[in-house]
Amino acid sequence: MNQVIWIARHANRLDFVNPDWFLTAEKRYDPPLSDDGIIQAQQLAKRLKGERIKHIFASPFLRTVQTANAVAEILDLDIKLETGLSEWLNPEWMTEEPEKLSTLELVKLFPRIDRSYTPRIAAKYPETHEQVRYRSGQTARCLAAEFWPHDILLVAHGASVLGAAMGFVGDLAKTEVKAKLCSLVKLVHRESQWFLELKGDTSHLEEIPGLQPEYSSLWQRPTS
Repeated sequence: MNQVIWIARHANRLDFVNPDWFLTAEKRYDPPLSDDGIIQAQQLAKRLKGERIKHIFASPFLRTVQTANAVAEILDLDIKLETGLSEWLNPEWMTEEPEKLSTLELVKLFPRIDRSYTPRIAAKYPETHEQVRYRSGQTARCLAAEFWPHDILLVAHGASVLGAAMGFVGDLAKTEVKAKLCSLVKLVHRESQWFLELKGDTSHLEEIPGLQPEYSSLWQRPTS
């Protein structure tokens, strides 16, 4: 029996558009989506409409939950918060463990969050590049097996998108997957093997009228 694993990176984030936001933010490592990021998330949702996705899992950071919620609204599904898909907790980027909205705070903003779901894999600050790849790969494999044979969507970050893909196809993902903002990775299981069918597709993203060229270039900033 076939199974499809979709992996999406979150859409554009506010601090990529306005770096000064970070200087005064209460939760500086947990930015929301930017205005154009919200539109990108809607474009991603439109792309996935009609797919046979049965479960949506999202990193518990605000930008990933916002992105997942756009898809959940279109597909009429709930959202399961999975810490194993979290941002790379890199001490070179973050001076301390990132403060995020609590699950209760997120539920108030996004009622589609499944409060009964318990995350399967933990994410611990600080961690190396190898650790985030192992953690996200382990998470992706765990969810694929537990929710087999249903198609699932994982909404994550640059490093955890790549790590999740590596969990199925190993080092092939290192050279093939490009985890751009709001991109899609598609993995298909058939005949006891995993096949990489989309490697970071962004064809669903359309130009946003009125967006300045320099602003548009921020869409593909290659970080988390």
